[in-house]
Amino acid sequence: MTDVEGSPAPRRSQRDKKQVKPYASGSQSPNKRKRNAEEDDQVDLQDMGDAEVEADDEDDADGVDDGDDEPDTRPAKRKGKATESRKAKAKAKGPPPPKKPRMAKNALPKRQKTPKPTKRKARANGDFDADKLATETKISADNPLFNAIMNPSAALQSTAEDFLDSLAQSPGAAQAELINCILRACGCNDSVDADEVVDYDGVVDSLDNFTEGLKQENSPIYPLTSKLPIFKRFRASLSELISRLVLSAADVGALYTSDMVTTLQTWVVAMSSSQIRAFRHTATAVALEVETALCQVAAAVEKEAEIVGRQREGERKRRAANKAQNVMEKDLDGKAAEVRKRRAALAEYLKEIVDGVFVHRYRDLDPHIRAECVRAMGHWFTHYPAHFLDASYLRYVGWVLSDSATPVRLEAVRALSAVYAQAEYIGGLMNFTARFKPRLLEMAARDTELAVRTAVLGVLGAVDQHDLLEDGEREQMCQLVFDGEVRVRKAVAGFVGGLWNELVEERLAGRKVGEKGKERAGAKALAMLLVRWDRERVEEEDGSQDGSQRGVTMSTDIKGRTALAVEALWDDVDSASEWEGLLEMLLLDHSAGGGEEDLDAADDSIAASAKNTVDEAWRLTETEESVLLEVLIASLRRAKVLAGTAKKGEDETLLSDLTRALIKGLPRLFIKYQTDANRIANVLLIPPLMNIELYLEMRMMTAYANLWDDITKQFLSHSAQTVLAPAVSCITHLLSCPSLSNTNSTKILELEDELAAQLRDAVGGREEIEVAGFNEDEVLALSAVCARVCALIGTRDLCGWMEESEGGKQSCVWDIVAALVERGRLGYREEERMIEQGLQVLGLHIMWKTRSLPDAKEATPEDEKYMETLREQRDSLLEKLVEYAVGTQSNTAEAVKRAAFQNLMTLHILFCAEQTTTPDGRVLPTAALPLELDDEVQYRCAGFIQAAIEQYAELLEEGHASREEEASESGESSGEENVPAKAKKGKTKAKSPVIKEQLLTRTRLEQEYVFMGTISTFLRAIRAGAVHVRHSAVLLAHYGRLGPAFDLCTKVIIDVLREEGMYRENGDLVVDVVTQALKESFTLVLDSIVRGEDHVVALAKQLGQSFMIRGAQLSIVKKLDSQYIVQTHTNLLTWIVKRIGTYEAAKNKKARKTAILFFRVLQPLLAAVDSRDALKIKAHMDQVLAQTKIEVPPSSKIWEPQRAYEKKLSSIMAKGKGGAKGRKAKGAKSAAMVTSDESESEPEPQPAEEEPPAPKPRPKPRPLRRQRSPTSSLSELESSDLEAGVQERIEEAKENPQAEPDVQAEHEQDQATPRNRPRPQATYGRSPTKTPSVPPVPNGITSPSTRKRQRTDKDDEDEDAGEKSGVEAVEANGGTDTPGTNAPREESPTNQILFRRKRARY
Repeated sequence: MTDVEGSPAPRRSQRDKKQVKPYASGSQSPNKRKRNAEEDDQVDLQDMGDAEVEADDEDDADGVDDGDDEPDTRPAKRKGKATESRKAKAKAKGPPPPKKPRMAKNALPKRQKTPKPTKRKARANGDFDADKLATETKISADNPLFNAIMNPSAALQSTAEDFLDSLAQSPGAAQAELINCILRACGCNDSVDADEVVDYDGVVDSLDNFTEGLKQENSPIYPLTSKLPIFKRFRASLSELISRLVLSAADVGALYTSDMVTTLQTWVVAMSSSQIRAFRHTATAVALEVETALCQVAAAVEKEAEIVGRQREGERKRRAANKAQNVMEKDLDGKAAEVRKRRAALAEYLKEIVDGVFVHRYRDLDPHIRAECVRAMGHWFTHYPAHFLDASYLRYVGWVLSDSATPVRLEAVRALSAVYAQAEYIGGLMNFTARFKPRLLEMAARDTELAVRTAVLGVLGAVDQHDLLEDGEREQMCQLVFDGEVRVRKAVAGFVGGLWNELVEERLAGRKVGEKGKERAGAKALAMLLVRWDRERVEEEDGSQDGSQRGVTMSTDIKGRTALAVEALWDDVDSASEWEGLLEMLLLDHSAGGGEEDLDAADDSIAASAKNTVDEAWRLTETEESVLLEVLIASLRRAKVLAGTAKKGEDETLLSDLTRALIKGLPRLFIKYQTDANRIANVLLIPPLMNIELYLEMRMMTAYANLWDDITKQFLSHSAQTVLAPAVSCITHLLSCPSLSNTNSTKILELEDELAAQLRDAVGGREEIEVAGFNEDEVLALSAVCARVCALIGTRDLCGWMEESEGGKQSCVWDIVAALVERGRLGYREEERMIEQGLQVLGLHIMWKTRSLPDAKEATPEDEKYMETLREQRDSLLEKLVEYAVGTQSNTAEAVKRAAFQNLMTLHILFCAEQTTTPDGRVLPTAALPLELDDEVQYRCAGFIQAAIEQYAELLEEGHASREEEASESGESSGEENVPAKAKKGKTKAKSPVIKEQLLTRTRLEQEYVFMGTISTFLRAIRAGAVHVRHSAVLLAHYGRLGPAFDLCTKVIIDVLREEGMYRENGDLVVDVVTQALKESFTLVLDSIVRGEDHVVALAKQLGQSFMIRGAQLSIVKKLDSQYIVQTHTNLLTWIVKRIGTYEAAKNKKARKTAILFFRVLQPLLAAVDSRDALKIKAHMDQVLAQTKIEVPPSSKIWEPQRAYEKKLSSIMAKGKGGAKGRKAKGAKSAAMVTSDESESEPEPQPAEEEPPAPKPRPKPRPLRRQRSPTSSLSELESSDLEAGVQERIEEAKENPQAEPDVQAEHEQDQATPRNRPRPQATYGRSPTKTPSVPPVPNGITSPSTRKRQRTDKDDEDEDAGEKSGVEAVEANGGTDTPGTNAPREESPTNQILFRRKRARY
């Protein structure tokens, strides 16, 4: 800490270190506030142009001798802020010249609270403990400024004024205190004194010393990013103190007369370039806050200069007649000169921080620092726009719009929001806007973060208010109203509302219309906009479609999109919420010619409005009418939702009004659109929104019966699924009203009779339906009837109707549909839909009948007959399903196969023999009719799934290939040959997502929906036990290949495998599934069907979870038996090594290289392996490699996956032995003086099988000593860079021949690959920081702790010679043993050395 205590006038913030003196106590809050009141009186009497007054009289009256008679140019502003505290800002805020009543009011309580300084001191000491702070944070509490920042009850304005007083009396000590405060904010406890702080040439050296000291600490606390609660308000307090300090210094003139800013800049600029993040971040934050405060001062000086300039101009005009220069003009010239001097000083300060800190740190590696810089630039734009709203500063914000960090981009967008909010400077933003506008539009459409997108939309809205957006760019923005994110739609809604208002005014230009005309013009404008924006999207998808096709396509595709748009535009576009006007608009005949009639007649009924001819201002086209119908439905749904949230009573009123309007208008909509399938499908969505009971209350039963007739008519006359589904929904809604049950019963029976009659008429009385011939019209009629029956039976029990034969007079519906299904064997493609729907009808009938299945224990003869009938129907259907789905003799269509497979799986799930009881123990009725799927059929089902997967994969490949061709064609046709590759790549990247995401989106989704329907059915069968778990390998093998929806199936299978392996003790099954899945998945890579092995590695990570169950903090709660984990590894190792051997024999280097990558797949499976299992796996790997005669080169990059796998095995083995060996090594270290890192931590742990029963003790290391010249081989090693510890141990080996094998092993390990070096340190349990330092050797050999030895050619020759001699010795003893030998006690030491030497060599 500096020697601030020795300053002439101790600071008031040092209350705990000094006695109360007149300056500290008398100038505390009461006297200072009294002085403020007196100075405010003087300010009220002063003219604005005569702002300089001397405050010596006031200071003398308060008994304070500041020692500075310098005039104070803005005393009122400074003193007005002196009483502010962070907890009482609202009470102390006010205009710079406070009024006298407020002054007197503030002065009165000051006299009443004379001992307030003592109370504040007590409160500060009670709530804030500096010593406790130092203990918790390890940051010294010796700096008053830092303590004031940390103290939540400290008055920072008083602290700033105290500092300025100290600065005037002892500049060096005060500046040192300020710099030490910044050092404390960095978490550094070092300090500078009064001499060091002004030694600008020694700043860098001082910071280097501080940096070295900070590096020695393990984890120094860093306040700006610390998560400790005590630092929660640190950033805000630091900013407030700096701001008050700079503003107060400007008020008293110290900003220009002292070296405070110069010293501060010198230190923070140097600290902002430090390698230590704490220094760099804190210094940058301080510099930016200083710059922000200087901007405020500079803006005030600019304003003052403007005022002085106007006053001087006025004085010049006054003395036009009198040529003599008066005193006032001389004073104003002096003021102008003084203001120019301050402006020059401030400009220099501003430039220094921008050039020294911002320019370097806005592209810092740390995104937090970059975000700080951009945020500060936004503040500068706001506080000092005259200087910073320039292209030289705006470009920095434009550049960081492409930053990879989301907070940085968000701060840049917020800064631009402040830029475009200042309309008076918009003229200087033209070039910047033109340059970065495309990037803003791209961010609004495609940025990954919602917050950034919504903020960018706000900026673009502000840009459009200044008419800086083109029409095409506005359209591009408006298309975001169809975006999938609700926040984006809401953000763009206001912009769309403005565009809608402009279009309405344009449509009504020159016309005199009333409210109804404006309402209809608004509906027309909304429909035009929605069609225009959606049509552009359709044109991008398929530009070859004509207008009529485009309208139909869009009418189908815009469903849902329109509802999202209406929900977003509900508050900003009036037509979106006025459903009554939309209904009237749709009831008009828009094909009629335009006539001039009064559109605001007294008769506003729907019938009267329909008679009116439609004006050109709001006549709808066919496409617009379809879109407006969807807008009506979305508006009705929204209105109903809002009615549900209204107060009690109001909701019923709103719903009743809606229903009454629809009772009148709905029949006319049915009549108008009954021939258009797309529009009638939308109309059928309206009845479920109505309150049906209102028909009974209004006694409109005839209208209700007519509604039934309209819905039934549409159901019986259309066959498209888009019409049948909403029609069935309407029927279900009508049947749900119990008060109208009589009418409902009559109408539903009529519908069922009519449906049966249609089916019988379509058959035409043919007896042998299975082989009869049907023409095209009859096939279409039968398909339509089957589709209607399938749609209705999906929501209603029709078992009685299906089996009704009228006493045998005619065939029942079950028999007719079953006969139609028999035609599936013929394989007619035109009958595909009919057979598919028939299978669905029969399957749903069995499910409905099972729902009514009685309990077997209490079954009556009728119940037994019911069960027998059900069994017969089920078995007959299963026979057809097996034949169509997985049969070998049937020529079945693809859709029929798919439907048969799904129904086959569903029925076996329903009657599964393993699922016969409920969770509470009750026996299910289906237990009397159990089903089991034959193994042969299960394998055929797995083959069916395999074929479906391959077919879908081909579709994905074709789509990917077509997209690549189109992307390449668009790149070739762009004509920009001179554009750099990077720019072309960026442009393609910007355009390709539109094609990739939207081209064939509907087709792709339909294909994925059909495919996932088949896969999910098979997965449910596996989960229920109907299909054996071993067949799940078919699904697992294609993980990561077919999209995220398919990959979700893996989680279900893993749960099943966990249950089988850990709770049912069926580990062999887990081994089989995992092994088969990984083999099949990697075979796709070997066969070049899939590029790269990444998806196989991802699959292995997922399958590794089936070996264990993790709990809190990733701890293993339960694990599969280790023998099964080892078996999985050994099976896979045997398989892949045989593959590698086959490719090696065939000299297929490419395939061998690919096969070696399988070792990457094995690494994730080691998570649940312990040391003993790792030893077994490693021994097996070495054995199969030896049997296949594959030698792994130690330095080949191709075998890097195998070495990484072996390294991981070795590390697992080392963990199991680390405890014992670590203790042993620790004892050895304490027994002898260890002078080498290698000698104490480098020996590699040997496997248990390879260790002799009684290992010989290692030779004790001794300090390095000079000896006479050794043998030639040792002299060569010594002449190279042999490490001191290794050399000493080799000399020990020469003296102690019995220890030679161990020393040679250690020598070889020292020459092993550096990747293996850290492992023995972890084995011996020592930390590198605890290793004693080794002094430099006089002969120039570098310390082993600072460098590693390089291998020489002589070493290789010596090792080769040693290997030959060793092999001869081993052969003389009867051959070598393999690593997996079961009798390690009989192994020779030479054999161990040779084996380990081969594994460790480069």
